[in-house]
Amino acid sequence: MKKLLVAFVLFVSAHFAEAQTFSIGPKAGLNISNYTGGNIESDALMGYHLGGIVNYGFGNVFSIQPEVLFSTQGAKVQNNGTKSDFKISYVTIPVMLKFKSNGGFYVEFGPQVGFRSSSDIPDQTINNFAKNLDLAAGAGIGYQSPIGLGVGVRYIAGLSKVGDFSGQNIDPDFKNSVIQASLFWAIPLVK
Repeated sequence: MKKLLVAFVLFVSAHFAEAQTFSIGPKAGLNISNYTGGNIESDALMGYHLGGIVNYGFGNVFSIQPEVLFSTQGAKVQNNGTKSDFKISYVTIPVMLKFKSNGGFYVEFGPQVGFRSSSDIPDQTINNFAKNLDLAAGAGIGYQSPIGLGVGVRYIAGLSKVGDFSGQNIDPDFKNSVIQASLFWAIPLVK
């Protein structure tokens, strides 16, 4: 029985070893971001994301795709009677689990961590509007061609508060909400 189990494990391991793929490439696209929760009055703000992906596939169906993206986010916030663009830039690191069909369509989901790189907040009385760390979860759908060119749409829901400030007429318990539309090219290196 042990020999049969060892033979089965070796067979499955060899099958997965042959079916592994590895690809890297660029990714860029459009962000539509806003804030959700709290009592903040805001409208969507357009931005962009730009960076790279690494995709490690197991067979033809499942892969893990870490990314490093520069992402501009924020919202048009109603503040003191006027609407102002509250822009915050992050370096984000999403790690997506992707499930792909034989036709090239995929679904993905996974966590994302963002590190604030800059902020452009017009009201200077709000100190430290955004925290340095932003935690989120993402889910998306898309299509990837056999040569690695792809298009995708992803929704990123903030899990942590954008900022920790008080003394304003804004409840600080609001989070980032981002829709990303992307073009990418996962260039196969190992197939």
